[in-house]
Amino acid sequence: MERADIERALTLAGLELSADANVRVIGEDPILPSPHYLGTGAAVMRLLTGLGATELWRLRTGRSQEVTVDARHAAASLTSFLHVRQLDQPPRSLEAMTRARAIQRVTRIVAARDGRHIQLHGSFHDSPQILQELGLGEAASAEDVDVAVAGRDAFELEDALIRRKVCGGVVRSKQEWAEHMQGRALADLPLVTVTRIGDAPPEPLPDGDRPAAGLRVIDLTRVLAGPTCAKTLAEHGADVLHVSTPQLESGGLFEMETGIGKRQAILDLNIAEEAVAMRDLIRGADVFSQGYRLGTLARRGFAPEQVAALRPGIVYVSENCYGHVGPWSQRPGWEQLGQAATGMSHREGLASPEGTPRLAPAAVNDYSTGYLAAYGAMSALARRARVGGSWHVQVSLSQTCTWYQRLGDDNDVAAAVMDPSSPADVAQFLAEMDTADFGRIQYLTPALHLSETPPRWDLPPARQGAHEAVWLPR
Repeated sequence: MERADIERALTLAGLELSADANVRVIGEDPILPSPHYLGTGAAVMRLLTGLGATELWRLRTGRSQEVTVDARHAAASLTSFLHVRQLDQPPRSLEAMTRARAIQRVTRIVAARDGRHIQLHGSFHDSPQILQELGLGEAASAEDVDVAVAGRDAFELEDALIRRKVCGGVVRSKQEWAEHMQGRALADLPLVTVTRIGDAPPEPLPDGDRPAAGLRVIDLTRVLAGPTCAKTLAEHGADVLHVSTPQLESGGLFEMETGIGKRQAILDLNIAEEAVAMRDLIRGADVFSQGYRLGTLARRGFAPEQVAALRPGIVYVSENCYGHVGPWSQRPGWEQLGQAATGMSHREGLASPEGTPRLAPAAVNDYSTGYLAAYGAMSALARRARVGGSWHVQVSLSQTCTWYQRLGDDNDVAAAVMDPSSPADVAQFLAEMDTADFGRIQYLTPALHLSETPPRWDLPPARQGAHEAVWLPR
């Protein structure tokens, strides 16, 4: 990939490549079978994380690094969940993994009465309400859902799901999203915003021989964007503590894949003593990463400004689906809904033999938004080291998806060189490690090379609650 292509992609993201940045991308699209330039986008996202880590390294040592990304490896990272598996277990298909996360009869694109399509999503707990809205019981089949949706207009059903505060949205075209009130609210924003939210003195990076060594990260996120942010910080040496709650079930292989490099603790913020424990963790943290719906943590005393008051100098990271401003900022959403809203599913469908909306052949928004959040966090940590302050990093799936479409949608699908589900196509990017809880596993290595500090994960994934909610000594 030419440097001019990298610069163009960053300009479209509201960012820029410094003249002295030593960067290289090996390979170029077409890579994945999509009309969108998924390989280009993935490579640029990984390049950004490398640039963020390089800046931290420069602040530590005064030295820069060469940042190199293999575009095929980066493209494979958009389906990283497909490549993690327990080696003593048979491989699981994407379909089987999807069934494990949600009710397959609900989470899919369905045709409505008015000729439009709607992306339904059962989330972790939304399926019963969606079925209820469709007039169906828990025993309803996929065919029953098809018939019920075929009796409703798509936009009317979307409005009904919004009133219920559950997932689901009409599959729109790129132009429709550009004209939509939420699309307009996000149109002029950069992909990542880093905002000062409090005062604090400059804080030098702690001692360490890696870019993020000694930095402490609280990870309060779930499948897949938020966990990828913290996992990316871990690949540069950060101490990442993922904190779940007893009420949330395990995310299975998705959680195992994004749990690489992290310790696992459980706290129930509804219990006063455990909320106190979280505040103690925050006082010792450098990054607080969360992906809850707007207002959820504020009600518990953990909004950005509240956390910054508790720990001046904190970097607070927020990830959501539809953006942090505009009328849809509080709506719940996932990868599929970001694709549906912004036009990606619509364009993918036009490139398919059936001509009906379908998802891109990768978790485009999730992984890319996670990488973008990690870049934003490292950029904010660099600002903290130079000028002090507490900082708020904001990213969203929909903004990421819109950016991918700005890169172009005329990629040659027939010329794709990688099947994202094929083990043979990604074999050179795989490695193995032993774990205490899952046996020996296979996983996708970091799709990034730094000349002085190659990224790596020091910890294997662990079950929820495997570790105490305390920090390791620096």
